Amino acid sequence: MEKPKRQSGPASASRDSRELELNRLQLATFTEIGKAITSSRDLKEILSMVMEKISELLQPKNWSLLLLDNETNELKFEIVVGAGSKKLKDLRLKVGEGVAGWVAREMKPLLVPDVNKDPRFCKKADEVSHFTTQSIICVPLTTRGKCLGVIELINKVEEGAGFSEGDLLVLTTLADFTAIAIENAMFLNKVQELTITDDLTKLYNSRFLHSRLDYEVERARRFNYEISMIFLDLDYFKEVNDVHGHLSGSKLLREVAGLLASMLRTVDMACRYGGDEFIILMPGTSKKNAALVAEKLRASIKEKAFLADEGINIRLTASFGVASFPQDANSKEELIHKADHAMYDAKNRTRDAVAEA
Repeated sequence: MEKPKRQSGPASASRDSRELELNRLQLATFTEIGKAITSSRDLKEILSMVMEKISELLQPKNWSLLLLDNETNELKFEIVVGAGSKKLKDLRLKVGEGVAGWVAREMKPLLVPDVNKDPRFCKKADEVSHFTTQSIICVPLTTRGKCLGVIELINKVEEGAGFSEGDLLVLTTLADFTAIAIENAMFLNKVQELTITDDLTKLYNSRFLHSRLDYEVERARRFNYEISMIFLDLDYFKEVNDVHGHLSGSKLLREVAGLLASMLRTVDMACRYGGDEFIILMPGTSKKNAALVAEKLRASIKEKAFLADEGINIRLTASFGVASFPQDANSKEELIHKADHAMYDAKNRTRDAVAEA
C-alpha cells in the first residue's frame, strides 16, 4: 500500500516555520535560564525570570509557583500572576489537596484538559480568587528525590485552546531548571544562616551583632538618630543546669529566645551573646522607649512557666541593662560595655530588674 505523501505548499511551509520558531524560542529560553542559575544568587530574581519565560512560551492566563513548607507539609504561593492573584498569597494547600497537592505528593507532572472531569481538582483557589479554572498543567519541582514545590499553569490565553502534551514537556524541562535554582539558593541561605545564627536558639550570634553594630552606628552618626541596646542575663540559670541537667537548660534557653523574638519589632535584632546572656539591638529607638520594652520583657519572663511540656514549670527572672548611642556611648564597644554594666547594676542590687546606663 502506498504511503500518503506529506502535504506541501504554503500551509505546510507556514506550519514548519512556526514549529522552527517555537523550537528556537524554547532553546533560547533554556539557555537563558541556565545562565541565570549559574550567575545569580538572587532566588526571587531567578524565579521571576523563569515564570516570565514560561508565560512567553506557554501563554497561560494565570500561573503560580508554590513552594513546600516542610514544617507544616503545606504548599504556599510564592509567585502568583493573573486575575485574583493577590487573594491567593495567604492560601495554603495540604500535600495531596487539589491538583497541585497531588503533583507534590506523587512527584509526577499532570495535564488536566478539563477540571470538571477530574476528581483531583479542588475549587478552594477559585473560590478565594473568584477565577474559573478550565484546564491545568502542573509539574513538580524535584531534586534528589525530594519535592520542593510545584509550578501550575491555568487556562490558555487563546480562547478555546487547551494545554498539550508538548506544553507539559516544555514545562517539565523548565521545572528541572527551577528546582536546581531553588536548591542552590537554599544551600547558600543555609550557609549564610550558619555564619550569623546561633545554633541553639536560632537568634543572631555575637559575630553578626558586632558586624551589624558597625553598620548601625555609622548610619546613626550620618542621619543623627539613636540606637538603643538591651543587655539581659538570666538570674540563677546555673541552678537549672545543676538540678535539671544541661538538656533541659538548653531547651529553656530556646524557650526564652522564642519569647524574646515574639515580642520585638521586625527592625529589632535579638542576639545570643553567650551562655545565658542576650542582647537586643533597637535602631531608631530612644533609651526611654527601650527601657519600656525591657520592662515588658522582664515581666513576661517572670510570668511564664518554662519547660511546661516536660512538667517542670520553672519560674525564671532576668536582669536587664539599657544603654543608648550617642547618649551613653561614642562607639559600639562602649555601647555594649555600658549596657552590660547597667545589667550588672540591676543584678547586684535586686535581680529581676531593669537598670539604665
